[in-house]
Amino acid sequence: MLNNKNNLMGLMLYCIFNHAQAEVLVILPESGPMARAGLSVKQGFMSAYQASGQKTPIKFVNSDKKQIAQLLKINVNKKTQMVIGPLARNEVEGLIKSKPKVRVLALNEVTDQADNVWQFSLSKKDDAYALNQVLQKDKIKQLYVFRQPGAEVDSELFLMSLVSQMDYPLTFVEEVPKKLNKKSSLLLLGNNQWINSLDKLPNKNVYILANAIEQQQPVQKGVKFCDAPALYDLAWPDVIRAYQQNPVSMPYQRLLAFGGDAWHIAQQYLDTPNLKSIEFEGRTGLIQISNNHIQRIPHCFESTQKGIKTL
Repeated sequence: MLNNKNNLMGLMLYCIFNHAQAEVLVILPESGPMARAGLSVKQGFMSAYQASGQKTPIKFVNSDKKQIAQLLKINVNKKTQMVIGPLARNEVEGLIKSKPKVRVLALNEVTDQADNVWQFSLSKKDDAYALNQVLQKDKIKQLYVFRQPGAEVDSELFLMSLVSQMDYPLTFVEEVPKKLNKKSSLLLLGNNQWINSLDKLPNKNVYILANAIEQQQPVQKGVKFCDAPALYDLAWPDVIRAYQQNPVSMPYQRLLAFGGDAWHIAQQYLDTPNLKSIEFEGRTGLIQISNNHIQRIPHCFESTQKGIKTL
């Protein structure tokens, strides 16, 4: 009996010790051209981590000017429960080629896949999917596209994703159409200043992208767009806290929310290592994980006389 108690106590101490020693490795750019983006992701991540009450130690590693394979070789060991990052696409490609043996939540998406690598991002593909859902709900059958001159390249990936999902015509125009019928619509692709300079926009069936929304700048009434809900909904105090600690513009606010969702996804895996599927309302949209695939569906909104309304 005594031996059994001693064995049980030893096993408990062993489990507690190993749990305490386990850690999460986070690979983000802390210097160089992507440092500001990396810092925003880190702040959103840590704010959500602290709010969760989780005690698993977090180890941050700077990815700037480093080979991902070498970073993994140096920093991944027996106590590494999970790796989060890197952020740049070329680094994610390098990560997959290195064939990591530990579970990884990569913070960008590439074509190549790996069994134990989840790819999570603020992708144009997800933005296009969300907007197409709104277009379908509005029963749109014709889409006119008016792009800001000189900035066409900024929306190429989005348009490619949108066209692949549509079953009706898309027509490029060089000026705002004078009239739209009930089943036709106008997609404006440009920045906030350019859109606000346009005269006589239609009152209905006008759509824009999230990058046209700027803090404390007007948004044309009646336009619809899809974006990270945490930027418009006060339901995420950790995102608000991260912003208060480091006030940033809208693109970096999205990265604060993105970092928070990255931690939430990681926490699910840490709590349930054999996790195969999950769905939750995240800071950047509806997050759906199925086997090795993550889909993010942004929430969509309409600008009204009373402010931004959730659709």
